[in-house]
Amino acid sequence: MPTYDYECDSCEHTLEVFQGINDPVKRKCPECGRLKLRRLIGTGGGLVFKGSGFYKTDYRSDSYKKAAKADKKTTSSNKTDSKGKSKSSGSKKASKKGDSK
Repeated sequence: MPTYDYECDSCEHTLEVFQGINDPVKRKCPECGRLKLRRLIGTGGGLVFKGSGFYKTDYRSDSYKKAAKADKKTTSSNKTDSKGKSKSSGSKKASKKGDSK
């Protein structure tokens, strides 16, 4: 059951009421007794995930995890080789000042 915030327009008294969604809206202020109580729009409750099991990767099989690790190792070793080659050839072209297109 949700908690609703109320405020009285007459005496400005504020209160929280724990009531069901289908319960009628409160109208009478418990402080001054007038029918000036109105329900405020709240922000709602926060949602907190604790523990494991909330991510789609938590339920992967062991064979999938092993294959992913192996694939990650091969792609990372290929990236370092190609970066080293492209840096040396690219730096020679960039250092020439006389070229203009």
